[in-house]
Amino acid sequence: MGSTDISMDAATIMSISLEGILYGFSVFMFLGTIYALTHNRRIQAIDHPSLVVALLLLILSTAHIVINIIRTGDGLVKYHNTFPGGPEAFFGDVSQVTYLTKDVLYIMQTLLADGVLIYRCYVVWQSTWIIILPCMLWCSVLVTGISSTYISSQVKNNFFGEELAPWVEACLISTIVSNSLSSGSLAYRIWMIERNVFTVHTPKSTMMPILRALVDSAVLYSAFLFSALICFLYSNNGVIVVVDMAMPIMSITFYMVLIRIAINRNRPFSIISRITSDQGHASHYHMEPLQFYVSQVTHKEGTSVYEAETKDRPSIYKTDSEQESIVSPNFT
Repeated sequence: MGSTDISMDAATIMSISLEGILYGFSVFMFLGTIYALTHNRRIQAIDHPSLVVALLLLILSTAHIVINIIRTGDGLVKYHNTFPGGPEAFFGDVSQVTYLTKDVLYIMQTLLADGVLIYRCYVVWQSTWIIILPCMLWCSVLVTGISSTYISSQVKNNFFGEELAPWVEACLISTIVSNSLSSGSLAYRIWMIERNVFTVHTPKSTMMPILRALVDSAVLYSAFLFSALICFLYSNNGVIVVVDMAMPIMSITFYMVLIRIAINRNRPFSIISRITSDQGHASHYHMEPLQFYVSQVTHKEGTSVYEAETKDRPSIYKTDSEQESIVSPNFT
């Protein structure tokens, strides 16, 4: 352990403290997500897949912090005087059942969060080609995660041991690249669609709030993963703190986007009609606010138009062209 490193028991105490704070915030975000998805909605209109994913993230992060509390108590209290080497050796032993359980929960939540992000990317692009590489990286996370857990169970070794280190590094790198590719392509697609919308003019951008939420969540998640990778490459025990904090961070980033989508889905806009005379002079007619919800984006020969539904009438624009759509925009 280098002079700038922290001890394993100190890192464990720090990780459980910071994870607890973030977990409390993630529970608050979960309640906000449930409210945003169910408020003033019929049962049939509720986005049930999003509810299931949100609940699974809460269950996994709750199980992780519970196991982390048990592990901390075992190392500092239960086996404080009986485990060879004391708490430092206990927390450094990757073959402990509590460590393996934490590792499995982390891999499961990472696969779930990355899988949802890849699915969002597919929904927006409506193309399997765009998600081929992210899916390959997702499989890489699965293989390296299982391999690292299996190796941990077979060797009584340090977290940075030669047998384990390559698999952990590969898992972290695959997760970072997969998250960056999926988030980047998703944000780019939304930005392109928003930029190309000319038919319906609204006083406020319809999808830029979602785009900002996507970028913010991707940057936040990637920053934690990159920090964990740097700590691991330098064999710094701070990686334990960062990885444990990443569990509630994954839930928080998912809830951020989901709440933003749910809010945006029900936001009304006003339309101001613009009519141009034959002489080339523009005449403006202010109309009464027309309530509508953006339901679909259609591309035809490089032009994008909104298909909007009003309270009194069905769709005001339809086309038979091949459609690439974002439903309201429903990414999950």
